[in-house]
Amino acid sequence: MSEAGDCTSFSQALLDWFARHGRKDLPWQQDRTPYRVWVSEIMLQQTRVSTVVPYYQRFMQRFPDVTALAAAGIDPVLHHWSGLGYYARARHLHAAAQAVVTRHAGVFPETLDALLGLPGIGRSTAGAILALACGQRHPILDGNVKRVLARYHALAGWPGSSAVQQQLWALAATHTPAARVDDYTQAIMDLGATVCTRAQPDCVRCPVRAGCAACRSGRTAEFPGPRPARNLPVRQVTMLMLRNAAREVLLVRRPPTGIWGGLWGFPECGGNAPLDAWARHTLGVAPQVLEQWQPLRHTFSHFHLDITPVLATAGADAGRIMEDDGCLWYNVHSNRELGLAAPVQQLLTRLAAGRQQETPDEQNRTVRKTRQRGGRSRQTPLPG
Repeated sequence: MSEAGDCTSFSQALLDWFARHGRKDLPWQQDRTPYRVWVSEIMLQQTRVSTVVPYYQRFMQRFPDVTALAAAGIDPVLHHWSGLGYYARARHLHAAAQAVVTRHAGVFPETLDALLGLPGIGRSTAGAILALACGQRHPILDGNVKRVLARYHALAGWPGSSAVQQQLWALAATHTPAARVDDYTQAIMDLGATVCTRAQPDCVRCPVRAGCAACRSGRTAEFPGPRPARNLPVRQVTMLMLRNAAREVLLVRRPPTGIWGGLWGFPECGGNAPLDAWARHTLGVAPQVLEQWQPLRHTFSHFHLDITPVLATAGADAGRIMEDDGCLWYNVHSNRELGLAAPVQQLLTRLAAGRQQETPDEQNRTVRKTRQRGGRSRQTPLPG
């Protein structure tokens, strides 16, 4: 079969399969607009559909359009993102919404160049927005598409490398049809998420198995190639859960960039400095340590973070710490909209319940190593 014929049969087979088996009831597929598709695409980066759905529904209820998102403060945005991880996505989402209002008069742009000019939107995300919401012909290359194409063409190498990624983009562009591009885009993502999965792909159900080089040779486990192995370093930090006489706990805002950028958390003491001396020097209080809690580990894509929580009271010194933009005394029973990293939320929940140890359910939710480019089909770690 010629290359053109093979490309046509590939896309047609996917479209026929999508008509019968594709997902058509996801919340962002209803009342499609560039804004709604954009939010879903950002949330779905390295995160499973089942995880994203409730977050998306709450986010849309709170920020129904780009104007509402742009007008909101960063705290409500991060609050509605808390638990999804990769918080730079939320910060970029907020900044992009403000850019749409200031640069595009609140009208979400519908050209590739304009979308690429917004914070946090890359080539694949821009293509997905335009294909799904506007029916424009643009290829996409998320984790699912990379896996499908790497197997179909038996393309060796790690998809994260520039050489392999360049080949995948060429293949994605070749296979994307001129008509029904919205259905095709959803179809190839669905195929990777539900059939051509990372582990144990269901080749019997695959509509393009006849032309799949990896399937024909029995080598699906070899594609796509794995990321080069690396050892993750371990960092250690003490989180000081400092309470005042009203049993409010001190939270501080993290720097706007970096790990957990812009979120609220406990004061952190690193290194080997004695905690009481560090607190006197940094916070101006002499804490009365009540108890050191069991350490917990949070794993990012590039390092492990071992956290030692320490519960203490500030005593009469608490009044020296005044609330401002960088710190606040937080009532653990309040429903205030704050962006909180997963370990901080865990510890606040335990403080509110008056218990030190994790429940079995929390232990089962222990953070696992982030899998690079897992997309919508991988078992995603509990994110930071």
